[in-house]
Amino acid sequence: MGADIKALRIRIRSVDSTLHTTKAMGLVASSKIRRATDAMMKGRQYAAAVTDIVNTLAACPECRKSPYMQVREGETRLIVIAGDRGMAGGYNANVFRTAALYPDAVFLPIGKRACDRWAAPVRSSERFSAADARQMAEELCRDYREGKFGKLGIISSEYVSMLTQNPKVTWLLPLTGPEQTKEHGILFEPDEQTVLTAAVPEYVAGMISAAIRESFACEVAARRTAMDAAGKNAQQMIDDLLLQYNQARQSAITQEITEIVAGSGS
Repeated sequence: MGADIKALRIRIRSVDSTLHTTKAMGLVASSKIRRATDAMMKGRQYAAAVTDIVNTLAACPECRKSPYMQVREGETRLIVIAGDRGMAGGYNANVFRTAALYPDAVFLPIGKRACDRWAAPVRSSERFSAADARQMAEELCRDYREGKFGKLGIISSEYVSMLTQNPKVTWLLPLTGPEQTKEHGILFEPDEQTVLTAAVPEYVAGMISAAIRESFACEVAARRTAMDAAGKNAQQMIDDLLLQYNQARQSAITQEITEIVAGSGS
């Protein structure tokens, strides 16, 4: 019985340590949520603005000649945005499952977990700056113009609520305009195609930056939810173990009393 009590005591201490860890990680995640969601909203607004500009240009007849609007054969490149850490529920796993749907793609990972998965140099998703996004966009746009690949997309996470984050694929290149070209009444200098060529790298950079910000908000929300659930499970386990521990102690005490009484009567 003594061995059982000792084992239960060790187990309780172990689970209690886990509980403290999950609470700490949950508090850290909570402290980051407001800043992450604010950055996400700003990223969404900027992405919507540059998308609107590019869509307006893509509707111009002259822009149909742009290399960015030419459908060509070639490899698919996918920017995959995952987290820097684990313990965020299914956040990383959902992104990787989506990536697995494109086995022939060339993956450009962002986030330590994604970089580890594809054995790439580490790019932190939390610290990936607008300047980093611009540099990546310029390199990708140059390669696309030179015909080094045929399609560019982003696998990221969409923030729906604190409890729901969904993986998604956003295709960036080639640009797709409306089926019918149209005049928009806007005068571009020197001409629409030149402006589009200058705008596309900014558009790609904005979309990358916005996707990273939204994915980070998803990671933080998923981690807090996961830590809340883990904390509740750990507390329930501690309560169950304490009940077993108290029952074991009571049985040990009862046995000792019985032995003492039996010994005094003999």
